[in-house]
Amino acid sequence: MGYTNLNKLIRERRAIKKCYTDKEVKEELVRELLDTAIWAPTHGLRQPWRFVYVDKHQLPIFAKKVAATYPEERQENRENYLNEPNAILVVIMEEPDIPKQWDENYGATAAMIQNFWLLAWEKQLGVVWKTNPHIYNPNVKDILNVGENEKIVGFLHLGYFSEIPIIKDRIAVDNKFTRFNG
Repeated sequence: MGYTNLNKLIRERRAIKKCYTDKEVKEELVRELLDTAIWAPTHGLRQPWRFVYVDKHQLPIFAKKVAATYPEERQENRENYLNEPNAILVVIMEEPDIPKQWDENYGATAAMIQNFWLLAWEKQLGVVWKTNPHIYNPNVKDILNVGENEKIVGFLHLGYFSEIPIIKDRIAVDNKFTRFNG
């Protein structure tokens, strides 16, 4: 079957979790990718997201502060982990009190993240969406000035890479698809 460029891009995109090179992830590129990624579907055009960018120069300070929110025996491990990528983009979402709007905001933010990921992949920039325990920690929220009605949706670890992870098969749609017969 012949695939369009978009179809091919979706199927080839991978989570890049390691093997980052030293090539710097420029803020200008991240902003450029976000300028298109934010065109994701968003209920009522709420556009419920905002971003905190941590570049390679600020990463050691940031990693140390976030790692300090863990128990002492885990801090060195977490600091090293957070220093692995070349940059981190923290995605923060508005959290409305109305459950329907919360779901809509999360869906829109996830769609925006997927857009960003695909656009980054097209530029050979690796991304992985991390939802480690620290995104729920009130102290990390304080470090990032996350408001009371906001949620950290994830840390996007960014970096150019030297190895592409292997393709992992997906469960066939036929195994997940049924037809309503009322």
